[in-house]
Formats: sequence, C-alpha cells, structure tokens
Amino acid sequence: MAEYDEKRAPSTKESVSDAPAEAAYQDEHLVDPKEEESLHRDLSARQISMIALGGAIGTGLIIGSGTALVRGGPLGILLGYSFVGLICYFVMVALGEMSAYLPHKKGFAGYATRFVDPAFGFALGWNYVLKYLIVTPNNLNAAGVVIQYWTQRVNMVVWMGNFSPLGLRILTELFLVNLLGVRVFGELEFWFSSIKVITLIGLLLMGIIIDLGGNPKHDRIGFRYWDHPNGPMGTYLQAQVHNKNLAIFLGFWSTLINALFAFIGTELIGVTVGEAQAPRRNIPIAIRRTFVRIVVFYIGGVFIIGLLVPSTDQALFVANKSKAGAAASPFVVATTLVGIKVLNHIINACILVFVLSAANSDLYIGSRTLYGLAVQGQAPRIFARVNRMGVPYPALILCTCFCALVFLNLSAGSSTVFGWFVNLVSTFGAITWMCICYTHIRFMNALKAQGLSRDSLPYKAPFQPFGSWFALGATAIITLFKGFDTFIPFTKSTFVTSYIALPAFVSFWGGYKLYYRSHVILSDKVDLVTGKKEIDEEEERFNHAQALLGPKTRWKRIWDSL
Repeated sequence: MAEYDEKRAPSTKESVSDAPAEAAYQDEHLVDPKEEESLHRDLSARQISMIALGGAIGTGLIIGSGTALVRGGPLGILLGYSFVGLICYFVMVALGEMSAYLPHKKGFAGYATRFVDPAFGFALGWNYVLKYLIVTPNNLNAAGVVIQYWTQRVNMVVWMGNFSPLGLRILTELFLVNLLGVRVFGELEFWFSSIKVITLIGLLLMGIIIDLGGNPKHDRIGFRYWDHPNGPMGTYLQAQVHNKNLAIFLGFWSTLINALFAFIGTELIGVTVGEAQAPRRNIPIAIRRTFVRIVVFYIGGVFIIGLLVPSTDQALFVANKSKAGAAASPFVVATTLVGIKVLNHIINACILVFVLSAANSDLYIGSRTLYGLAVQGQAPRIFARVNRMGVPYPALILCTCFCALVFLNLSAGSSTVFGWFVNLVSTFGAITWMCICYTHIRFMNALKAQGLSRDSLPYKAPFQPFGSWFALGATAIITLFKGFDTFIPFTKSTFVTSYIALPAFVSFWGGYKLYYRSHVILSDKVDLVTGKKEIDEEEERFNHAQALLGPKTRWKRIWDSL
C-alpha cells in the first residue's frame, strides 16, 4: 500500500476543466468528516454480512420466485437465477475491490464521483436514493400481503396503512431501531437475519424431505414436476405470440428479470463500509460470506421450489392474477399441496419477519446514501447532520416519510402495487449495478494509467476486467428488454414503471453536467490518494486498540466467524 501514498495522483480539481465544477469538488469533499461529526465505525464483519444478507433476502425469493416458476418452469428458474447470480458475483467483487482500497463514508456514489465524473456520481447517488425510497414501502406492502394470508376480511390499510394502529407501530419501531445508532441496529439486524438463515435452512431441508417422500401423502415427488405438462420450461405469453418456442424463450427471459429483482440488495455492502470496523479486512470477508450464502439460499431455494411445486399450479403468486396473500409464497404452496397443516402458518410468520427485517435495513441504507450525497455537496446539507450516535437523522426521517407510498394499495390491489414496485426497484437496482461495474472499470484504468499494480490492493477482484465488462453488458441487455411483456398487449402502467428509471437517471446526469459543466475525469488525472491517509490512520488506531485487548478466546473467534 505504500506505493499509493508515495505516488500522489492529481486531485479532481485538476481534472475538471470548468470552474463551477472545480469549485464544487475541492479536496475537502474527498476526505470524510471527523467521526464525531459523521457516521461511526461500529459494524463488525459478522454484522455487515448479516445486514447485506438480510437486505437481499426478502420478497424476491420468498414471494417473487412463484411468478418466475409459473413463467419459466423449474429448469428456467434455475438457469435464470444461476445466470443472474453470476452477474451478482462480478458486481460484488468489483465493489469489494474499490471498497477495500478506499472505504470512505460516501457509498459507491462517492467512487463514481471520484473515478468517473461528479455528474455520474450525482446521478448514481440519487438513483440509489430513489430505489430505497420505494423498496421500503414495497416491503411493507409485501408484509400486508403476507398478513392477508390469515384473513382477507380486513382491508389492507388496516394492516399496513401508516396511520393505522399496527402500521404506525411497525413504522415507529423501524424508525427507532435505526435512530438508536449503528451498533444497536447492527446487533438487532444480525439476530433478525440469523432467524432468516435458520428459517431458510429449515425450508431447504423440509423441501428435500418432502420431495423424497417424507410427507403426509408418502408421495416421492422426485423430478416429477420437471416433466410434461408442468416442465421443465414454462411457456409465457404463448396465447399472445402463438409460437411455443418463442413462449419458452420469453419464459426464461422473464426469470432473468425476476432474478434481477431478487438479487438486488447485495450491493448495499458498499454503503456499510462507512461504518465498518477495520474495513480493509472485514469488507472482503463479508463479500465472500455473503456471496456464498446467497448462492446457497437462492440457487438452492429455487431448485427446491422447482421440485415441490408444479409450475402450472394457479395458487402461485402471479402479479396480475393473485388475489390472496401468502399463497404468494411457493414454500407455503408446497406444504399445502402435500397436506401438511399448521406448518404453512409458521412459514408465513417467518416470511413476515423476512420482509420487516428487509424494510428495517432498507431505511438504514436509504438514509446513509442520502447522507453520502449531502457530504459531497450533492444533496441539501441538512441531510449531512448526525446525532451523537452517528445517525443521519434528517435523512432517516425523510426515508421514513416515504413509506406513505404503501397507500397506493388502496386504489389498486396489493398484488398490482407489488408488481409496480418490483418494476421500479429492479430498474433502479440494475442501473446501480451497471454504474458500479463501469466505475470499477474506470478505477482499474486509473491504476494502470498511473502505473500502480492491482496486486498491491487490499483485495483484488478475480476475473477482471472481464467480469465487470460482462456484468455491465449482461445487466444492460436485461434492463433494456425487461419490459417486453408490457407490449403484449401494451399496458401503460407497467411500461412506465419498467422504464421510468432510465430517463430519470439520464436527467440527473445530464442536468448536473449542464449546470456544473463537469467533464469525465481522465484516467491519469483520477485522484487515488486524497482521504486515504485518514482512513489508514483510523484503521491503525482500531487495530492497535484490538491488539491491546489481547488474544481472542476460542468462543470469541467462533462468534466473530459467524
């Protein structure tokens, strides 16, 4: 790491030719505020891993996979989730390389600002803020859908409306947990996510046992549902396109779109680095653990679902048809099909914990992203304020207020609103992935142009630069054609929610460039040094304090390895 300190790169100020942009980004914008005036580094490696896992595992797997199974069939959903899982891996390692080298408190929008162009970072940051302003009410809406499994006699607003007794209590508790500080939030989210992990392990084991005949009907299912007429591939929109082969392809393509929504959220590790202890050591560890866990749970989960539930079963959740709540979950459908009683209610309760935990971490990420923009001068300065526990409370208040979007389910069905939110969130998330990959490509180019070796980095992403280029291209293609079914026939509402994020991103980017007249930073002018010394010193102080505590006990090492 010494070579990076010795060879100081020119600042962003030198690389941006126009005065307005130069004035906006002096070196002080690249240095994190002092810890007493900003976020506190109190998240351990195990908490970071669990926060990332908790935020990623939610409605995409538990509810949305039912739609993917209907459209793509058991083989289609397995291939689709595996392909997007590979994309997710490349995005994660790209983010990990930048985060481990420069674990600042501005999130990955800060990397885009520094390595690409301030306008690019501005557009990425606000794109991500909009995603989390939407995904939190999406999870609350999903919670209402899950609760309706027990009774549909009570209107959704009673369950999830912001001003209903239950809805207000849920929002208040989520807000207070986030307000208590990252140490409390991290520990609570660790345990909530632990419940998710235990539940998912139980569901996978249950699925294997049911498939092998350990069910009330003593029916060994095997790969029965992979055969005609259920599988292995689905035929999506066959009545409209009048071509079976094309319908099979459209079904597979639909699983890619659904899988994209399911995997989106793993990138939130890039936001937690600002509050991570010893980030250069813990971030790479968290990325490896998170990827392994998500591959096991997602790929293993959809494989089990494909074994247990026929893709032609109408009880599965399809956004434009479903009327019931947790019939939305294919895991619940699986227990119902084999005649297992009571267990479906237990699974439904666990699913409720899943989505509420995801909503909790959503508030955290949304508030930190808005804080990062404010620190860079790309959002109102009021959102850079923190309380004595390091919580950006104005940003948290704003993100909480946007939960009122859940009231959309009063004028439209909850399943329809869920579909709208899925479209919006997946597009915002896909844009984020593409921006991370492109930022990483520019980061690697800057290292090469300035004669700095990637071998000296704290964490070197494998399969590069191929991995980032592949993830960038594949995500762009999926995003461009993700709204294909809105044309068969043309549906205005789904078309708008499928693509509105693209012109929004371009508007953010173009508007900033026109106003500040910023330019793309040349690779040999990218600032790779400013702010790094302060982070190095902060990490050295933490490591020294840990060393004074003496060697860890065996149980402490086991606890930290979770």
